[in-house]
Amino acid sequence: MKYILAALLLISVSPALANDSTAELAAGGLVLVKNDNIEMRSEDLFVSAKEIRVRYRFFNRSDKDVTVRVAFPIPDISVEEPDANIAVPTEDPVNIFGFRTSVNGKPVKMEVEQRVFAGGAEQTKFLRELGIPLAPYLAATDKALARLPADKQAEVVKRKLGEIEEFDQGKGMQKHLMPRWTLRTNYHWQQAFPAQKEVLIEHSYKPSVGQTAGSNVNPADPSDTLREYTKKYCIDRDFLASVERIKKQTKTEYGGPFTEERIEYILTSGANWSGPIGDFRLVIDKGEADNLVSFCGDGVKKTAPTQFELRKRNFTPDSNLAVLILKRLRN
Repeated sequence: MKYILAALLLISVSPALANDSTAELAAGGLVLVKNDNIEMRSEDLFVSAKEIRVRYRFFNRSDKDVTVRVAFPIPDISVEEPDANIAVPTEDPVNIFGFRTSVNGKPVKMEVEQRVFAGGAEQTKFLRELGIPLAPYLAATDKALARLPADKQAEVVKRKLGEIEEFDQGKGMQKHLMPRWTLRTNYHWQQAFPAQKEVLIEHSYKPSVGQTAGSNVNPADPSDTLREYTKKYCIDRDFLASVERIKKQTKTEYGGPFTEERIEYILTSGANWSGPIGDFRLVIDKGEADNLVSFCGDGVKKTAPTQFELRKRNFTPDSNLAVLILKRLRN
């Protein structure tokens, strides 16, 4: 699948630096326990850097009511090295993505399961006993680790849950215990699908948006990164020509003044219903009319100054969605 959308910008950009980047986490939609009687009549998916919304219409084609577990798996969040910089959309230690869902218009109360892994073993109970937040990326977690007595800190390091780092916070070089574990979170609930009836499930959440100060898209520099981007986001000549034109118009060496926003959505997981998706609709919103956006897909149509639509009938996803937005820097 291939489709490229570009809007020209009369601006300039500086090259991106690795330590000015955050890595995106690829999330997706709902996952059902496999059941051959439940079909997905439609999926309406909206993707932007601010919000992801999905609207499903499921139908139980059998003559009996069916109850299955429905889950929204969160990608693992790992802090395994000092320079790890992951885009986490909220400060909530449990509802990390600000996930909300409803069934036939009524909010659903979900069960939440969180587990911690490090050193090849589950360490959830140990951290809970120490009173340490399970989210490794929170400032509250760093503070809780710092308050531990020396013997407990040594045990954290022994279990490969933490690492001692030395750095200066304005008081000279000091040693600090930093988290080094993986958090696995799963939201789930039991859902009834009445016989021969349709069930509407809607959910929304904040995506993990990878960002870079500047852009890795530089037509004058055919780097490995640009080649990877070309394949992943289906960047084509028109897109590169737009960036090159901006570079000339603004008399800059590297291109226009963009920051990157990168979003990944898992389309291929969780297809445990019967048959393909009857009616699939995808809308990508690039945020501002003068942003550039590139992603893969056939038959995409522009429906608004910032929105692009793709529709498929009897659709079985065979790849995931990756969206690259070159966002204009504002003065």
